[in-house]
Amino acid sequence: MRKVGKPVFFIVAFLIVFLTVTSMTGISTRYGDVTRVWIKGADSIRWGIDIRGGVDVTFTPPEGVDATEDELSAAQAVIETRLINQNIADYEVYKDTAKDRIIVRFPWKADETDFNPEDAIRELGETALLTFREGNTRDENGLPSGITKDTVILTGSMVVRAEPAVDPQTNAPVVSLELSSEGTDAFAEATGRLAGTGRISIWMDDTMISDPLVNTRIPDGKAIITGSATIDEAKALADKINGGALPFKLETENYNSISPTLGLGAKDAMVLAAFIAFVLIAVFMIAVYRLNGVIAVIALAGQAAGIIIGVTGYFPGIPSFTLTLPGLCGMILSMGMGVDANVILAERVKEELRAGRTLDGAISGGFSRGFSSIFDSNITMIIVAVILMGAFGPADSIFARMLSPVFNVFGPATAGTIYSFGYTLLVGVVLNFIMGVFATRLMIQSISRFKPFRKLWLYGGVDK
Repeated sequence: MRKVGKPVFFIVAFLIVFLTVTSMTGISTRYGDVTRVWIKGADSIRWGIDIRGGVDVTFTPPEGVDATEDELSAAQAVIETRLINQNIADYEVYKDTAKDRIIVRFPWKADETDFNPEDAIRELGETALLTFREGNTRDENGLPSGITKDTVILTGSMVVRAEPAVDPQTNAPVVSLELSSEGTDAFAEATGRLAGTGRISIWMDDTMISDPLVNTRIPDGKAIITGSATIDEAKALADKINGGALPFKLETENYNSISPTLGLGAKDAMVLAAFIAFVLIAVFMIAVYRLNGVIAVIALAGQAAGIIIGVTGYFPGIPSFTLTLPGLCGMILSMGMGVDANVILAERVKEELRAGRTLDGAISGGFSRGFSSIFDSNITMIIVAVILMGAFGPADSIFARMLSPVFNVFGPATAGTIYSFGYTLLVGVVLNFIMGVFATRLMIQSISRFKPFRKLWLYGGVDK
């Protein structure tokens, strides 16, 4: 068995305690009336509609536009993708072809205090038509004029994907674009004609959001947009572009607030029940598995903290993931698998000791024998979570692209609540490997080097 230094236990335990505390409380500083959040705590979790309520808004095409069913379906798909891309996993989007309208329901933001539906609707982004136009000529009202008004190079439907990135040469934040075949041809012609002398402006309806200079002809359908001051600005622009492929502008017809069906009181009761369950599990693990149980409890606390971090986003600039009832089920299921992993490892170590092996040999052999069982069950759950996220998440996600040959047969089916379940399950199971296997092994190997902790009965054996 490879030796692990004595300080390793304290280092790993400290990191787990730090993550556990900060994931719950967060870290922020206040100067005057300005509060700066360094690490987001559990109060940044965005709760689902059933727990906290939300907004009900109806969108319609502009007056005089008779939308087809295909156009309404396209607009519905864009709105669903926007919601998922902002980690709003609890939502409902319906289209009413008889009345040419789209009905959207989604939860309040985590820090919402005024509960103003108009402010919440703005979070969906501009419900406008995206266009790329030649030049950046505007009239006194800021509207496109002249050649900019008359020459549309691309529409949002020709953009396959927009992603924030960093220019490796300048380290400046940029937006990376990938165009469709039709867009590639149109963009190659326009950039070839405007290279070095002109600009291509990007518009949401009649509002210009960017006007980058054309430096060279771009023939391969891949381009970058410069001019963003920060990576957050680049991400915001990418989100606008990704959400701009609407077949027509959407206008807000009406909106209202949705009352929660479960309520914050029930949420508090669930949190209390989860805390009590964790305490009972901790008592059981320590009583049955002694020192292995103590270390298992530390690892389980780290796994719980890691799941909370995955939901809150932890660092500023990373959006909070909506926590719904299915998402809570994913957390509970993955935590149960974490308990199972620690039980398997502790039992294997106990068996090795009772077979007459030394403490170091029992720890090494127990973890080696137990890992295969843990790996088989956990890798199966990872595959299930990946399939759920690929099938019911945004079409441009890594999982959807990876499994597109299969999903293309059945067509897209975005469903945020199932995506939420897959997300929390995936995060929890991955953390089970990190905390329940890797961190647990490091802590046991480290603490077993201290003389007071080399007694076999602490690990389920019998001292000679």
